[in-house]
Amino acid sequence: MSTNCLKDSSSDEAMRINRYLARCGLGSRRKVESLLFRGRVCINGEKATSPALKVLPGDVVTVDGSVVRPAGLVYAVMHKPRGIVCAASDRWNKTVLDLLPVDIKALRPFPVGRLDKESEGLLILTNDGDFAFRIAHPRFGILKEYETLLDRPLEREDMLRWISGLWVDGSVRRPVRLVLIDRDPEGQWVSVTLGEGLNREVRKMVEVLGYSVLRLIRRRIGRLTLENIAPGETAMKSRDSLWRMIADGGSV
Repeated sequence: MSTNCLKDSSSDEAMRINRYLARCGLGSRRKVESLLFRGRVCINGEKATSPALKVLPGDVVTVDGSVVRPAGLVYAVMHKPRGIVCAASDRWNKTVLDLLPVDIKALRPFPVGRLDKESEGLLILTNDGDFAFRIAHPRFGILKEYETLLDRPLEREDMLRWISGLWVDGSVRRPVRLVLIDRDPEGQWVSVTLGEGLNREVRKMVEVLGYSVLRLIRRRIGRLTLENIAPGETAMKSRDSLWRMIADGGSV
């Protein structure tokens, strides 16, 4: 594990261990807490298994024996292209991190929420685990809108079934909003808004209805919409400006 993290001013004050680890670029809150529960984290040589433990100035935190320190925080908005994997590394495929400038990639950002390899659209990357948690966790109410091109026009009866809820992976899943998009080919483009995006949820709902997805684009996160940046391009933002766009509206 790399120990070359840039120091952040937040390391000069007491901080909960789960937040500290997230600031080190080790992943979302859920991921870093799994490191704690599995006994892989130590503070000053003592195992730390509770997320409530505090890291004080001068404390030495290690993960699997390597010292970690908070990295400089980075917030990137990408137009993920098709054929690229949402992962920190992949043996066989190019990842979203490979599309970032070298200096940004060195800060170890990770994708907030997943888009599968053949999906495209709006993607946020950051090494701020707290920020990622607020965007990704459904309790904060950050909706995500997807535009999908079906292999044939969506029948009215199937649209009503979709709105009412479909049995997917052992539970009933229903969109927050579902509307046809006025775009050629007529009747085949659908806007799907989700409150909790499970793995490949749109694709699975479409398959339950007996259709196939020809194209899937994430168009919106909260009130932030994808309009201008081309596939593969990234826009760098500050934490405050990105949050304002997600909460109040904006486009990239």
